[in-house]
Amino acid sequence: MNIRDSLAEARHLLASESERRLEAEVLLCHSLGVSRAWLYANPEQEVTGRHHDDFLQLIQRRRQGEPIAYLTGIREFWSLRLKVTPDVLIPRPETELLVETALARIPFDASWRIADLGTGSGAIALAIARERPCCKVYATDISAAALSIAQENVTSLNLGNIRLLQGSWLSPLQGKFNCIVSNPPYVSSDDPHMNEGDIRFEPASALTPGADAMACIRHIAEESLPRLEEGGLLAFEHGCEQGEVSRQLLLQLGYADVETIRDLAGLERVTTGKMP
Repeated sequence: MNIRDSLAEARHLLASESERRLEAEVLLCHSLGVSRAWLYANPEQEVTGRHHDDFLQLIQRRRQGEPIAYLTGIREFWSLRLKVTPDVLIPRPETELLVETALARIPFDASWRIADLGTGSGAIALAIARERPCCKVYATDISAAALSIAQENVTSLNLGNIRLLQGSWLSPLQGKFNCIVSNPPYVSSDDPHMNEGDIRFEPASALTPGADAMACIRHIAEESLPRLEEGGLLAFEHGCEQGEVSRQLLLQLGYADVETIRDLAGLERVTTGKMP
């Protein structure tokens, strides 16, 4: 079977009509170890033996709902090619707003101490570390498995201004910081979305703190205020309906210049506050 026929077969098997062409191409590229441009240039190339079997196995796993990122082991975030496994949350495009928000407030030549809490694959910390090379970025996660993936990404990107530490949120860190960022779990455990799509395959601990969806955000906000330098920034991602409660939380705790930034869809996504 050649490339053209293999892709046609896969598109027939995949359920989502709007995405099945792209997904089939991505999975065949992964199976063959080639680029999509190579596929387009070689439609008559035979797909034989192990490559064809591997491709069909990936298609079947995708039919069961397994995320593309876990099937290929790769996810692009902030133009960074990151390794991902089921031990870490899959970095999402909307989280790039958190990176944008932090970078807009960090001078390019700043030598700040920055903390990324609950780093997972290291996506946020790595993006900031690359864009602000004079800063020292500390990334924490309670999961040793997640930190192992983050370390592989740090090594592959050859960034020397980032340090990984195991522990819960700020607990493994010493001293004060100019900026603290986090994409913590913020989905209630009884939210129906927990049983849909890619989320079913991702680590629950990275998605939900339990019945109280604001539990982790509240803890981070409370613990971060005394750990920020004067004028230091806290920025965190949250659900699109949690903007108001996030702002009220920061104001009650004594943060200054509290605001919420909307994503490209117009949804409240990132809230920030400063140490007075």
